[in-house]
Amino acid sequence: MVTPRPGSRAEQRLRTEARILDAAAQMFLTAGYERTTIRAVASAAGVDAGLVMHYFGSKQELFQRVTHASPAQPLGGTPEQVSEQILAILADSLTSEPVQSLAVLRSMLTHPEATQVAQEGAARYRAQISRSIPAADADTRAALVSAIMIGVIVSRHLLKNGGLTDATPQQIVGLLRPCLRSLTLADPSPSSS
Repeated sequence: MVTPRPGSRAEQRLRTEARILDAAAQMFLTAGYERTTIRAVASAAGVDAGLVMHYFGSKQELFQRVTHASPAQPLGGTPEQVSEQILAILADSLTSEPVQSLAVLRSMLTHPEATQVAQEGAARYRAQISRSIPAADADTRAALVSAIMIGVIVSRHLLKNGGLTDATPQQIVGLLRPCLRSLTLADPSPSSS
C-alpha cells in the first residue's frame, strides 16, 4: 500500500476515516450497536453525518469495519509457549482497553453480526489453542481457556469488577498462569477417574 503524501487529500481522507472509526468504536463500546447512531458517531468524530455515510455507507458497514480492524494474533508452538502467548495477549488487553473486541462483546447480545463476529473469533482462537494441547479433550480445554480470557476482559473493562480493575495486569497474569498451564500442559494419556 502506498503511503499518501503528507497534507494531501488522500492523507486527510485517511485521517478523517481513522477519526470516524475511533469514534464509532468508542460509541459501539459504550452504547452497543442498537443505541449507536450515525449522528452520534459523526458528532464524536467532529464531522457531518453525511460524511460518515459517504465513507461507510451504513451503520452495519461501519460496525463491520470497526470490528474487523485488528486481526487476532496467531498462536503456535509448544503448549507452554502457547500458554505464555495467551497470557501476554491478556496482559496487553488488561493494560490497554481492546476497544474493537469490547465493542463486539457489548453488542453481541442484541446484534446478530456482532454475535457472528464473536463466535467466529472465538472459534479461531479455540482452534489455535486446541492444536497445541496434547490431550483427548483439547477442544474442551481450549474452550475453557477462551472463556476465562473473555471473562477476565469483560469483568475488568465492561463490568468494572473492583477486584480486577484494581489489580495490575502482572498480578492477574501471575494468578492465572498455573490455571492456564494446567489446562494447556495436559498429560497426553489422561488417567481414568
